[in-house]
Amino acid sequence: MKFRFRDLWSWEGTIDRGPYVLIGLIGFAIKHNLDRLMAWTLFHRSWSILDYWRPFQGANGIAALSHQDARFLLTVVAMSLPFIWIGVTQTLRRLRSIGVPGWLVVFFFVPYFNVLYFLVLSVLPAHRGVDRAGPRDTYGTNAIISHYVPRGAFGSAMVGIAVTAIVGAAFAALSIGILAQYGWGLFVGVPFCLGLFTVLVYGYHTPRSYGSCIAVSCVSVLVAGVLLVALAIEGIFCVAMAVPIVCPLAMIGGTIGYFIQRRPGALAAAPGMYLIILVIAPLMMGAEATGPQIPPVYEVRTQMEIDAPPAVVWQRLVTFPTLPPPREWPFRLGIAFPIRSTLHGEGIGAQRECQFSSGQFAEPIVGWEENRKLRFTIAEAPVLMEEWSPYGHIRTRHIEEHYFRAHDAEFTLSPLRGGRTLLTGLSRYENRMWPAAYWRLWTDAIVHNIHLRVFRFVKQTAEADQSRAAAQ
Repeated sequence: MKFRFRDLWSWEGTIDRGPYVLIGLIGFAIKHNLDRLMAWTLFHRSWSILDYWRPFQGANGIAALSHQDARFLLTVVAMSLPFIWIGVTQTLRRLRSIGVPGWLVVFFFVPYFNVLYFLVLSVLPAHRGVDRAGPRDTYGTNAIISHYVPRGAFGSAMVGIAVTAIVGAAFAALSIGILAQYGWGLFVGVPFCLGLFTVLVYGYHTPRSYGSCIAVSCVSVLVAGVLLVALAIEGIFCVAMAVPIVCPLAMIGGTIGYFIQRRPGALAAAPGMYLIILVIAPLMMGAEATGPQIPPVYEVRTQMEIDAPPAVVWQRLVTFPTLPPPREWPFRLGIAFPIRSTLHGEGIGAQRECQFSSGQFAEPIVGWEENRKLRFTIAEAPVLMEEWSPYGHIRTRHIEEHYFRAHDAEFTLSPLRGGRTLLTGLSRYENRMWPAAYWRLWTDAIVHNIHLRVFRFVKQTAEADQSRAAAQ
C-alpha cells in the first residue's frame, strides 16, 4: 500500500511495519528536538529523553509544582498534541493492519509501557487471510522453536511458564543486584514481557482460549516470584506486595499475546518477537539506572481526638513506656513497630530515642512548643522490616539500603471544647521504589498505622490520667 502524507492525520486504512517504525522514529526525533529547543530558549533548562518520564524530579504531585514548572508542563503538553494525534492514528492503522482490536490503542498512553508496545507493533507482520481456530503446521517455518515447544496445551503451558519464570527471575536479579533499581522496568516492563512471552509460547502451535492465556500469564509471574524467594533474592512479604501490580500487567501482556497467537501469520514473526521481549526489559532497566529518579517526599497525616487537655496529652506523647503487643496488620506481617520512647533533655536540641522492634531511632528535637507542638528529625534509623523467608534472615537490598527513608515527624496538640485535645501527627518520608503512586499505597498505610499505634496508647493513658485527676 502506497503511503501518502495526508495519511499521517487519518485513522482510516492500514499501515505496514516499515512506515510505522519510520514515522515513529522521525516523529520522536522531531518532537524531542523541538522540546529541547523550547526548554532551553524559553525556560533556560535542559531536557533529555528520560525527562519524558521524570519531568519534575522530587515534586510531590502536580499540586506541588512551582508556577514556572506548571507553565513549562503546559507548554510541553500543548506542543505534544499534534504528535499525540499522529501517534494514535498510526497505531490504530497498525492495529487494523495486524488484525487485532482497535481498543488496544489505549496502551499508547501508558508511560514506559508504550515503548514496549511500539516495539511489539513494529515486529508483527500484516494480517494475511482469515484466522484459523485449529492446529497449524509450524514445522519448516521456525523449526527450532517448533521442536522445543510441545503441541499439547499442558506441555506448551509448562514450557512457557518455566522459561519465562527463569527469565523473569534473572531480570529481577539484574535490576536488584546489579543496577540497584526497583523501578518501572522491574515492576512494569518485566511482568508485561513475561505475560506476553508465555502466551506466545503457549499458543505457538494452536490458538488457545482467552481464559487459559490469562491464566498462564499470571502463573508465569507468580512462579518467577517463587523463584526470587527460593533464591533468597527477595522475601515472601515483599513479593506478595508486588502481586497486585505485576499480575494485571502480566494479564495485559497476555491479552496482547492472545490476539497475536490467534493469527497464523504471526508465527513468521515469532523469533523477532521473542528477541524483542528478551531485550527490551533490560534496556528499560539500564535507562533507569543511567538517570535515576529523585523520589518525592510524601506526607502522612493522622488525627485523633483525646478526652484530656493538651498538658496531660503532652506528658504521654513526648515519652512513653513499653507499649502492648501490636494489633495492627502491618506489624503482624514483619513491619517494624514502635515499642517505647525516651527523652534526654528538654526543648530544642534534646535527644529523643524511639525503640522499634527492629532497632532504635535517633530523633533530635528541632521544634519544641510545650503542650502544643513537638518536631524531630530522623538522624538514625533501623531497617524497616524483617522479611519472611524459608532461610530465616536474608539480606534484601531495598531493606538493607533503606529505600524507604523517614525524614522527620511533627506532633501538634490543638485544644478543643470541653477540655479535649486534637492530636495531629505528620510524618515525611521518601521511598525509592517505582511506580511511586503504587508503592505509596503501602508505605502510607504503614506510616499511618505507626501513628495509630502510638496515638491509641497516648489516648488511653492520657484519658486515664485525666479521670484519676478529676476523681481526686
